[in-house]
Amino acid sequence: MARILIIEDNQANMKLATLLLGNGGHAVLCAVDAETGLTLARADQPDLILMDIQLPGMDGLAATALLKQDPATAAIPVIALTAMAMKADQEKSEVAGCDAYIAKPLRYQELYSTIDALLAKAAQPPSAAPTGDKP
Repeated sequence: MARILIIEDNQANMKLATLLLGNGGHAVLCAVDAETGLTLARADQPDLILMDIQLPGMDGLAATALLKQDPATAAIPVIALTAMAMKADQEKSEVAGCDAYIAKPLRYQELYSTIDALLAKAAQPPSAAPTGDKP
């Protein structure tokens, strides 16, 4: 299926996400901090990124903003993950450029449906601009 990069510093959360994604047929890349995740994203060009918001050093929102500013990684869908499900966090994740937002603990149906929707959207060709010609 897809190659998915998980950027998560909590070992238990990383293990759960890796298990869920593997069971869903996805190949998994792992990073425990934003800097490593940015390097992997640029080098390996995953199909999607699961980004923990609260990471040591650079947080996930700052890392997402950097990914979205870089033409090489801007099109990669990013799902923000957080244990603190608050409206303010969801709004901040949207401003940073995250394509979706999931609160922890991960629920596999929500995770799979969000991933499927974002991968389907990313696979669609950009819509053609109207030419003004009428049939």
